Amino acid sequence: MRVDSGRQRVLLDLAEVDAQITRLDHSRTHLPEDAEIAEIDRKVEVARDDLVRAEIAAEDLGREYKRIEGEVNGMSSREARDSQLLTAGGLAAKALSELQHELTGLARRRGILEDELLSIMEQQEALSGEEQRAAATVDQLGTDLASVQERRAAALATLDEDRAVADTRRASIVSEVDPELLAIYDRQRSAGKVGAGLLRARRCGACRMELDRGTIAGIAAADPSEVIRCEECGAVLVRTSESGL
Repeated sequence: MRVDSGRQRVLLDLAEVDAQITRLDHSRTHLPEDAEIAEIDRKVEVARDDLVRAEIAAEDLGREYKRIEGEVNGMSSREARDSQLLTAGGLAAKALSELQHELTGLARRRGILEDELLSIMEQQEALSGEEQRAAATVDQLGTDLASVQERRAAALATLDEDRAVADTRRASIVSEVDPELLAIYDRQRSAGKVGAGLLRARRCGACRMELDRGTIAGIAAADPSEVIRCEECGAVLVRTSESGL
């Protein structure tokens, strides 16, 4: 296959813009902001779990506090009644002794329960601090997430603009490429390979493979319009003054 050497050189421009498009597409799917967002989402999940645990624990303590408080109030009422009976007098010695013993027991039990109430209040205070910290963390992470998402949107917009420019340039270059030569180039690209590369210093610019002397001699002897392909990767080898032939 023969194509004017000047028109073959256009493939280098095409390969360059395709490489740029590949880099842009890769950047679009590997934004550093995506990793940041994933990390923030992970932290938000942890903070929300901490908040839920603190809220559940606070509810449990609240119920326990009400239970004990109700028991303490009941004892206080009973102590008040027993005290009234003692004050009123007229009790037999045995009944008086039993009443005094009961009052002592009630006071002791009420003291224990009141200590438990104080302990619960301290725990509630600590949990309240945990809830506030977890809620503040969630809020701050939400602010951080919004900032990163804004940066991500800006980065995507820039990449989209660059891609549009590259697509326009590619369309312009493609219009200058020989159709048969373009078909060879596109088949290479569809196979996930570089379509064309500059032959320089005995190396294929597409796969970087060094060509042996016999192959170089054959290329040097070939007509400049002859389409030469790399034996290793299949890319079109474009010859220029840099090829050293």
